[in-house]
Amino acid sequence: MNSEVIFEYIPLYIEAFFLTIRIGWTGILLSLIIGIFVAFVIHFKVPILSAASKVYVELFRNTPLLVQLFFIYFGLPKIGVSISAEVCGSLGLGLLGGSYMAEVFRSGLDGIPVSQTESALALGLNKRQLFSSVIFPEALSLSIPGVVANVIFLLKETSVFSAISLMDLMFTAKDLIGLYYNTTEALFLLVVFYIIMLLPVSLLGNIIEKKARFRTLGV
Repeated sequence: MNSEVIFEYIPLYIEAFFLTIRIGWTGILLSLIIGIFVAFVIHFKVPILSAASKVYVELFRNTPLLVQLFFIYFGLPKIGVSISAEVCGSLGLGLLGGSYMAEVFRSGLDGIPVSQTESALALGLNKRQLFSSVIFPEALSLSIPGVVANVIFLLKETSVFSAISLMDLMFTAKDLIGLYYNTTEALFLLVVFYIIMLLPVSLLGNIIEKKARFRTLGV
């Protein structure tokens, strides 16, 4: 392994790292918004929207992100809708993640005991107070482990962005290998930067999970 080559490549990986982070976290934020909305629509059985939401969840959970990106980036321009590669990456990740987040939040909502909501109503809480003070916080606490797992999953899924010519970490590694054949150095830096991106999320997620578990148990 050539250390000079590694130091020469680092600036390129740093640039790719921040691009990956920006697109990845934009997609994750979008997935959380979509997931919460879809979960409530399905849980409360909103007419028409509930059926459409179930179709969306099944469609996006059972197709690869790469196929979805190809459809958005190469398919939509055929009907006159063109978007940039960066927007495509965030949108594709958000739609895929939204389907997974929806199931996580729905499970959290389903996990709230009926007796807990009945007790809150018996204490005089109205529906708005019940939702804001009991249902939403409790569902969020129950959903945190799944949300953390999905965030890590979605960050790893950013590795397919290179297929739509985004200069992300994977694209940078493949490009350098193809140009200079320094495979070991390029792959070493790829692993290092993915660890830098994912390890803090994993550690922070473990801390949040423990706090949420203590809150749920009343500790």
